[in-house]
Amino acid sequence: MTLRAVLLLLGALCGSLQAATPTINAASAILFDANSGRVIYKKNENAPRAVASTQKLLTALLVAEAGNLSQRVTIKATDTKAEPTKLYLNPGDTYTRRELLTALLVKSPNDVARALARDNAGSVTKFAEKMNARMRQLGGKDSHFVTPNGLPAENQHSTARDMARVARTAYFHPEIREIIQMKTYTFRFASGKTKLLTNTNRVLRNYTFCNGMKTGYTNAAGFCLISSGVHDGKEVIAVVFGDSKARIWDDSAKLLAYGLGLDRSEMAALEVGREGSRK
Repeated sequence: MTLRAVLLLLGALCGSLQAATPTINAASAILFDANSGRVIYKKNENAPRAVASTQKLLTALLVAEAGNLSQRVTIKATDTKAEPTKLYLNPGDTYTRRELLTALLVKSPNDVARALARDNAGSVTKFAEKMNARMRQLGGKDSHFVTPNGLPAENQHSTARDMARVARTAYFHPEIREIIQMKTYTFRFASGKTKLLTNTNRVLRNYTFCNGMKTGYTNAAGFCLISSGVHDGKEVIAVVFGDSKARIWDDSAKLLAYGLGLDRSEMAALEVGREGSRK
C-alpha cells in the first residue's frame, strides 16, 4: 500500500470517529462554547416560546448578583401561592437567601422563587421588571417575563438564544456554579425537620461530563433543559426547549457530548447510571 493510500485510509478512519451532528426531537435548541460563546448547533433558536422553570436561572442570577446571601428572608403568605411544585414553606418562617437559592436551583420549588423575588424587589411584579431589564442588559431582545418561576402567564416568553445569554452569565457566577453541580441538597425547615432534595437534572445525575444547570416543564413549554458540560478543558452549554418526556434527557446529553467532542463509546464510558424516563 502506498503512503498516499495509508494517509487516505487514516483520514477516513479519523473522520468516521468524529461525532455526527445529532438529530434531536426538541422544538428549539442551541449549543455553544461557554467560554467563547461560539455557536456549535442551533435549531429554531430565535422562536419565541414558553420556557418554564428554566427562567429560574434568571431569577437565581438576580438574587446572586444582589449578594448578601446570608441575609434572612421571612416567608409571607403570598409566597406560598404557587402550585404545583412547592417546598410548602410556612408564613413567618425564616431562611437565608443562600438556603432558598440552593433549593430553587436543585429542586425548583415555585414558592421559593416567589419568596426570593419578593425579598429582592418588594413584589413579584417589580421583580419581573428587573428580570426584563437584566435580559436587555444581556442583549436579549425576544423575551418578556411575568413570573419568577416560569409558571404560565399571558405574554410570557423567551427563546433558546436569549436563555443562552442568561445561562452563560449564570454559569460563570461562582455562587450559582457551585449550586448547579449539586446532585442532592438537604434542606432544613424552620421547624428543624429536614428533607433531602434530589436535583431534577437527570443528565447531571447520569453523566460525569455534565456539571449543571436547570430543568423546566409546563404543558405549554413541553420538557425543557439547560445543561452544561465540561471535558478535557472544553466547556459547553446546551439549551433544549419543547422536547418530549421520553427524549429530553438523551437529546440534551447528545448535544453536550457533541459539543465536547465525545463519540458514542466515550459518552458511554462517562455514564454513571441510567434512570427511567420519569421526570
